[in-house]
This record gives sequence, structure tokens and C-alpha cells, in this order.
Amino acid sequence: MRRWALPALVLAALVGAWQVAASSGALADLLGLEPFLVPSPAEIASALWDNRSLLAENASVTLREIVLGFAIGLAVGVGFAVLLRLSTTLRLALYPLLIASQAIPIVVFAPILVIWLGFGIGPKLAIVALVCFFPIAVATLDGLRAVDPEAIKMMRTLDASRRQALWRVEMPSALPALFSGARIAAVFAPIGAVFGEWAGADSGLGHMILLDNGQLETAREFAAAGVLVAIALALFGLLALAERRIVTWR
Repeated sequence: MRRWALPALVLAALVGAWQVAASSGALADLLGLEPFLVPSPAEIASALWDNRSLLAENASVTLREIVLGFAIGLAVGVGFAVLLRLSTTLRLALYPLLIASQAIPIVVFAPILVIWLGFGIGPKLAIVALVCFFPIAVATLDGLRAVDPEAIKMMRTLDASRRQALWRVEMPSALPALFSGARIAAVFAPIGAVFGEWAGADSGLGHMILLDNGQLETAREFAAAGVLVAIALALFGLLALAERRIVTWR
């Protein structure tokens, strides 16, 4: 209860302060904006309910992009980490480039991928996968490298092959790190989906936010953002639950 009560109290206090500041007009005056541009939590909740069908329709599109893109990023990230673990030459050659690639903002790739792959789901999946790939690959590689060397020596004394040592000792030891990277990626996956939809889409929560921003539908824009937050938290929670079920020895 303590784990949930304290964050809930802080969140309630922040929402309450936001409600008072927005409904009284103090927040709009502070920002120098018209009151309708600074909706209160009550107005956002009303927009969420009034536009529930529209939000659900667009959320299903974005959720599919997030889940599929995350799955691709997970598979490629784990595979890349295993490849670098097995080959010291590849690790020395590619790991610095992997780190350097993160200096380029993903928003730069989004329009290019739309030009290359079109306006379908392809560029959105690629962007989400790129966002998820880095934390998963780095965390998994760190987990593989942190395995107890004595366990590897024991496997060698038992005449185990390199592949057997990898799958029976190193991969199980790396699972906690893998899940840590996956949870981070799950939080960033909705951001990648929104960037992809901003670059070119005709549906999805990112596309909806872009339209609402142009039409000054601020309350509905906040409601769409709230749905994105809920998706990210749900994915994070599911991964945490999966970790507890799979990594039982932790």
C-alpha cells in the first residue's frame, strides 16, 4: 500500500493544484494565454469521455504500431547483443557506432523513413523499433558480460560448447538486465509511434494530437496524451509482471 499510496497522494495534489489554477484563470494569466488554451483536469476528463469512440479508434492504431514495433526492436536488440557477445571483433567494431548513433535524434529519421517506406504502417514500426532497439541491446549486452566467470569455467569443465554456455548460463543471467532494458523501451515506444505519425499518417493518436493542436482543441489534445501515458504504463506493468513470472530466482 505504501508503494502506491505515496505516488497517488502526490499525483492527487498535483492534479488538485492544476484544477484550481486552471479553473480560476490563474494559470492562463501566468502563461499569458486565453483560458480555453489551458484546460483543467475536469475539462480534459470531459473531453476524454465525450470523444471516447474517436480516441479508442485512434488508440487501437497507435497501440498496434507500438506493440509490433516493440516486438521487432526486442528481437533485433537481443539478437544484436548476443552477436556482439559471441564475437569480440564485432563488439569492438560496432559497439562505438551503436553509441554514436544515439546522438542523431529519432525525429530526423522519421520523415526519411516515410519517404522510403510510404505512409503505411512500415515507417511507424521502423521508428518504434529503432527507439526500442538501443536500450534493449545495451542492457542485454551488459547482462551477458556481467555473468559470473566461475559459472563459465564450470561449464567448460563439463565439456559444454560455447552455444550451450550461452543459452544455459549467460542468457538466464542476463534476463534481469534484458527486462530492465525492455521496460525502458516500453516507455519510449509511444514516443516513437507519435513521431512516426507526425511525419506522415492519416490515423493514430499522434495524428489526432497534431490535428487538435492546429484546431486549438487543447482539452482533447491532453486527453489523447493521457491515453498515450496509459498505454506506456500498461506495457511497463505487463513487462514487470512477466519478469516476476519468468525471472523467479531474482
